[in-house]
Amino acid sequence: MRWSERTSVWSDAQVKEWERRYAARRETVLALPTVHAWHHARILPPQQGDVRISASIGPLGELMALWSSPADQAVRFPAARVTVHVPEMAVAARIPALRLEHPTVQPLPDGRVLVVAARCTWRPGGPDRNAIVYDPDGETVAEQTFGDGIDHVQATRNGKIWVGYFDEGVLGARGWGDAGAAPPVGRSGLVRFSADLTEEWHYPSSARVAWGHITDCYALNVDGDTAWTCFYTEWPLVRIRDGGVTGWHNDVRSATALAVRGSRVAFYGGYEPDRDRLVAGVLDDDRLRVTGEYRLVLPDGQEVPRRARVFGRGADLHLVTEADWYRLNLEDLPS
Repeated sequence: MRWSERTSVWSDAQVKEWERRYAARRETVLALPTVHAWHHARILPPQQGDVRISASIGPLGELMALWSSPADQAVRFPAARVTVHVPEMAVAARIPALRLEHPTVQPLPDGRVLVVAARCTWRPGGPDRNAIVYDPDGETVAEQTFGDGIDHVQATRNGKIWVGYFDEGVLGARGWGDAGAAPPVGRSGLVRFSADLTEEWHYPSSARVAWGHITDCYALNVDGDTAWTCFYTEWPLVRIRDGGVTGWHNDVRSATALAVRGSRVAFYGGYEPDRDRLVAGVLDDDRLRVTGEYRLVLPDGQEVPRRARVFGRGADLHLVTEADWYRLNLEDLPS
């Protein structure tokens, strides 16, 4: 149940108790030792005045951004530009009419780009096509339905596409799962699509027995051809390699991004009081052992902005604000 739904049914005493616990937890997080992210690059628009619609991190650690001008945004299907930052910027494609809302963009082989909308409605006449591939000239070359409730999209160098779903994408919303409708595409919580946009793997029932169901895929990190995820409700850290699922029990709750290399792991974020918490750990047998807890800050010690997005790719956390790109590597953490 979301906070707005809770407060609508809670008594004043319950709200005050929640506020007291929130303040106490936030005070604890603010007292943690800090770790400073380092500034990687400014995120400049391709044309003066362009507004960034979204940003994400590709398989090589490149930043992919989607832009549109204020004038274009005034129309229903605005023209948009895709840029890739390494950290220097290059324009990857111009999209004549962007039909997807709340999009994520990822690179695909041969200069193609994939744009995926977070929401998708099922209709008797056919569901939305919320995954579109564009060639370098901005022409549509493929469309597919990836389903509703998408929280994470990360592609590999060879074009495999990992998609993590939040609760509405798993349990059903916007017509998915209703009587006479198709079951949610994301009902397993984590799906891998091929480069031609067909589903080729999903989180299996055998893994659910060992590590629980994915009700909400909170964190996803695709490193090479290996995917790592941490999910609600049991919060295990799970690795998918060559189709096999391995997991570790984990006491770190609600992290929204993770970095991993070998046996070292770092979790970032959490529920609101823990929004900038950073927890380091190592993988021991079948459990993650916590080795340190910190608060992530900007290079000047300022708090991470609430609207910043943090993505995990391999051993790196990428922190993206309105105009800047920061990074933190596992090697930057205290030993």
